[in-house]
Amino acid sequence: MADMVLYSFRRCPYAMRTRMALAISGCKYQHREVVLRDKPAEMLAASPKGTVPVLVRPDGSVIAESFDIMRWALARSDPEGWLEGDDTALITANDGAFKHHLDRYKYAGRYDDAGASEEHRAAGLAILGELDARLTKSAYLCGERRMLADAAIMPFVRQFAHTDRDWFAAQPLSGVQRWLAEMTASALFTGIMVKHPQWRSAV
Repeated sequence: MADMVLYSFRRCPYAMRTRMALAISGCKYQHREVVLRDKPAEMLAASPKGTVPVLVRPDGSVIAESFDIMRWALARSDPEGWLEGDDTALITANDGAFKHHLDRYKYAGRYDDAGASEEHRAAGLAILGELDARLTKSAYLCGERRMLADAAIMPFVRQFAHTDRDWFAAQPLSGVQRWLAEMTASALFTGIMVKHPQWRSAV
């Protein structure tokens, strides 16, 4: 059994990007699939905030932020040179403004401004337009090969696209659409999206 434990949820974009970095780095770990409405006590003991992903290292120390796990894993082993594409400004914009608008577009009913879903969709589209400007000039966000920024951002763009696939396909985002299709069709992504049964303690 692997010494490290990852608590994950298959469809969570934060967990997706973590699993991609762990896969690229070659880190071996025990995968514990979490059902968010039925979180295991072991996960909550490791990280009381109760969000995934959570990585428990062999010494018992815990990393409970997805981007911190990505950087930690790649610092151990980075065979594709992903850290060369650690574009802090781009990733911060994704995790901040884009995620804000994505949530209020995809999960409009959860927010007080539920009627503003289309405004948030438009704001998200504007941010994607900035990515598209990059992706019409290069194959990936930071050059001609996938790197950290691509893996960190793609799961959120995927979630945005899947909210209304027909609408997204009709937008003038040829660079983003090509990039998203390539990233999601990759062996890396399909490999980390394999389904796991819910993990339960043996006790």
